[in-house]
Amino acid sequence: MNQHSTAIISGRARIGQNVIIGPYTIIEDDVEIGEGCVIDSHVSIKSGARIGNNVKIYHSAAVAGPPQDLKFGGEKTELVVGDNTVVREFATLNRGTKAHGKTEIGKNCLFMAYSHAAHDCIIGDNVILANSVQMGGHVEIGDWAIIGGGTVIHQFSLIGEHAMIGGGFRVTQDILPFTMVAGYPLRCLGLNSTGLQRRGFSEETIAQLKKMFRYLISKKLNTARALEKIALEVEQIPEVIRVLEFLKKSERGVVK
Repeated sequence: MNQHSTAIISGRARIGQNVIIGPYTIIEDDVEIGEGCVIDSHVSIKSGARIGNNVKIYHSAAVAGPPQDLKFGGEKTELVVGDNTVVREFATLNRGTKAHGKTEIGKNCLFMAYSHAAHDCIIGDNVILANSVQMGGHVEIGDWAIIGGGTVIHQFSLIGEHAMIGGGFRVTQDILPFTMVAGYPLRCLGLNSTGLQRRGFSEETIAQLKKMFRYLISKKLNTARALEKIALEVEQIPEVIRVLEFLKKSERGVVK
């Protein structure tokens, strides 16, 4: 471990090999940091942090702070950060409450400056949160989702995998997997085709998803009628089934 002389690091913290820790950083007792991590200056890492390998945490980020939840009673909870994730300047990542026990952030994620992950959120792998994205508690975000800068996400919202949300919007309902959403009020613009192409989805898969979403977001069809047409006319490939499962799970309703 290579630590600056001004860093304050508890002797009880478990820190892997080849970790760099910058000036004035404070690391508390019940902290685990994997190998090859880079912790910049003035970072706060509190008890309950479980940080994977090769994670980079930039200047003045606050990691594993207590939940901003009046029901939190000081119980022992965690914040888990997956390998290769990058946490930029002034981002705040809170640990969980007894409701879920931990806040979970996957591998290869990017939290840009001033972004906030609240208590008990579950963030998948390869997720990008642009500057100042703010989420309430218990939000779930699927793999490969991209959230535009300044977007605020209501507590308990679900955001499906490979979804893309424009910047500066307010999310108060669930976002279907594979979609692009933007506008006031927020609405589904259709399939995130470019993103899916870049990630290697086949043309046939994209075609079936496009057909599905033409029915789902049609102004002429309610959800029940759209589902009937999808069952009859759209090939039930895994990606289509995933969207249907997401619809069944949604309690807040979905953006259409």
